[in-house]
Amino acid sequence: MPFARLATATTPTAHIGLGLAAVGRPGYINLHRDRDLPADRSVAALRARTHELLDAAYAQGVRYIDAARSYGRSEEFLADWLRAHPEADDLVIGSKWGYTYTAGWSVEAEDHEVKDHGLTAFLRQRAETGTLLGDRLDLYQIHSVTVGSPALTDKELHARLAELAAEGVSVGLSTSGPGQAEAIRAALTVTVDGEPLFRTVQATYNALETSAGAALADAHAAGLTVIVKEAMANGRLAGTQAPAVVREIAADAGLGSDAVALAFVLHQPWAGVVLSGAATVDQLAGNLHAPLVDLGPERRARLDALVEDPEAYWRHRAGLRWN
Repeated sequence: MPFARLATATTPTAHIGLGLAAVGRPGYINLHRDRDLPADRSVAALRARTHELLDAAYAQGVRYIDAARSYGRSEEFLADWLRAHPEADDLVIGSKWGYTYTAGWSVEAEDHEVKDHGLTAFLRQRAETGTLLGDRLDLYQIHSVTVGSPALTDKELHARLAELAAEGVSVGLSTSGPGQAEAIRAALTVTVDGEPLFRTVQATYNALETSAGAALADAHAAGLTVIVKEAMANGRLAGTQAPAVVREIAADAGLGSDAVALAFVLHQPWAGVVLSGAATVDQLAGNLHAPLVDLGPERRARLDALVEDPEAYWRHRAGLRWN
């Protein structure tokens, strides 16, 4: 498992990864992107921003980078950076397949991505990822698996994924929606020739949405590496947008709300890597202060009171505007 070297890392920031969803394409659903990105959202401008973030992340101890076929040109930007930085050979690189980017580099597109978990989509996107990332790819994840996804039942797909694993690329999945826990537990039962297929699971977990927690603990107990995405709830737990209790704890700690939101997840015993979705170097620096946040029982209890009904949380997320 490529994540084994992070398990013994002495640098706390090694357990914070950098996700490229917010900078690999001009439009995303995070709040306040008008403040985070330059007015020029050309390919060249976002390539430069991505490279600035990768420079800062690597210099500050981040060792996991997360991309996806549907994150616009994230794999391309990452591949360019890796070629320019051969010394960064200790990075763990993950990407995802299962969504195709369809926005044509426009924020105003009607559809930004199209989901397809079929074998044909896997073969096409695996070839595309291979062309860009080559042997630097450590982890390939099925993007946003739900209980109804054919990715959980397609035996031919499972066999092809097992072949990929035999080549040395770990196979994982990410989940989304109010049924995350059910999808995770279904994934734990998927085997090929008697061996578990999935070695990682990536899921949404934050102070507002904790419904996948018990299933993620089960996955961790089964030997999977748990990667947490959307720890700041697409910006709802960061800056002035954060609930008062998050801002109060942050003020007491002398840090930002984003650090408190990430710390809440880092304190979960099953959390292997927690993703920063930073769009600026300053945001990344703030995120990387998360290991410094002391969350004792009283503070944890105050944060636990923020949890929302999963259905309500995901309805709110579905209503966020691409911007």
